Amino acid sequence: MKIKSAKFLISSPDLKHCLDLNMPEFALLGRSNVGKSSFINTLVNQSKLAKTSNTPGKTRLINLFEIQTDVKPFILADLPGYGFAKVSKKEQNSWQKNLEQYLLKRKNLTSTIQLIDSRHDIQKNDTIMQQWLKHNNIACFNILTKCDYISKNEISRKITIIEKEFQNKAIPFSTKNKQYVDNVLNEILSLI
Repeated sequence: MKIKSAKFLISSPDLKHCLDLNMPEFALLGRSNVGKSSFINTLVNQSKLAKTSNTPGKTRLINLFEIQTDVKPFILADLPGYGFAKVSKKEQNSWQKNLEQYLLKRKNLTSTIQLIDSRHDIQKNDTIMQQWLKHNNIACFNILTKCDYISKNEISRKITIIEKEFQNKAIPFSTKNKQYVDNVLNEILSLI
């Protein structure tokens, strides 16, 4: 599958304000600052489609992106990160409520894509999110971000750990070297 174009559609505070799109949709989940925006930009080969920041918690809305391919179009939904963010507890609780509502009720949600920083061990909130997805029968595969910072042996070790722990496919990813893009696109294609 090759990407022909990608465009930002809308930012929505919650599910009821999201566009009703009749396309397969993939929701990006991950801790704040795991690299969701960089993942989108690398995947679609556009450096500024999704806004990136070094400040955790910058994504505060549900951001929808339409991806046109040579096979079939799909939607990427960049969701607010979970975990550390420099916002109030009240705002974090609001994000969590909107996140759950979106994941449970979005009718075209095909799969979630949980991003995990390969430089660290699996974090408690990654495990909690994974348990919640399984409890609610929501499909998921994992992306190990920032793989350009660790060795090939360490990448293999992390893949084995995640696949054993979460019982999901885990795909390494690097925004610096733009490696592994085809593997991610092939996984998405297999699900649409």
